[in-house]
Amino acid sequence: MPRQFFVGGNFKMNPISRGQKESIISVLNSADLDSTTEIVIAPPALYLIPLKDTVRSELQVSAQNCYYKDSGAFTGEISPAQLVDANIPYVILGHSERRTLFHETSEFVAQKTKAALNATLKVILCVGETLPERETGQTAAVVQKQLQAVVDVLQESDWSGVVIAYEPVWAIGTGKVATSAQAQEAHLDIRTFLSHAVSPAVAENTRIIYGGSVTAANCKELSTQLDVDGFLVGGASLKPEFVNIINARRN
Repeated sequence: MPRQFFVGGNFKMNPISRGQKESIISVLNSADLDSTTEIVIAPPALYLIPLKDTVRSELQVSAQNCYYKDSGAFTGEISPAQLVDANIPYVILGHSERRTLFHETSEFVAQKTKAALNATLKVILCVGETLPERETGQTAAVVQKQLQAVVDVLQESDWSGVVIAYEPVWAIGTGKVATSAQAQEAHLDIRTFLSHAVSPAVAENTRIIYGGSVTAANCKELSTQLDVDGFLVGGASLKPEFVNIINARRN
């Protein structure tokens, strides 16, 4: 069965006002969007519930992070149980900004991934290498190590709730983008790793999406790659061109 194309918009800590948020949603609500693509948008936590209540039904909403406990004395955190109760279906985990700025280890990301899946959330799991790691030929090893931590704590059946986002750190917000060949190579490496580390079925069925300065200008070529199943979009998800990225596979 073909993997459904997936486009996620990670708003990060944007926009800075409710008015700007409403403008972004207005564009999406009125746009002609490819009905064959799964579309998920991830606003800041403050906007999760009001956005879910105003966005058109085809668009799903994701949190940008969650903790691994359901409740307790964890100031500033959101729990998987709270997200499920609010009817938020997705959460992004392991983003490079969480790993670098907030020092989240692969083991901690894995712990949160397991907790989210146990709570019935679906997870957009981010992996990727830095520029020095790519330049020294370590891309596959770095990404496999990040994934292995998650493999170690999940059951095979858990993977049906995971979308893997390959995001080379050197391409996030820099304007640099992996070539379509580089993206395909990294995605194929991930799929091959999953085949050996989990199962061939999980490797075949898991969607692997690309993130890293995706724009309307480069999304078409990237979308033609055999193992690129969609995108996780940062800055461009705040702009009207996000519609073009969503429609990348439309002829």
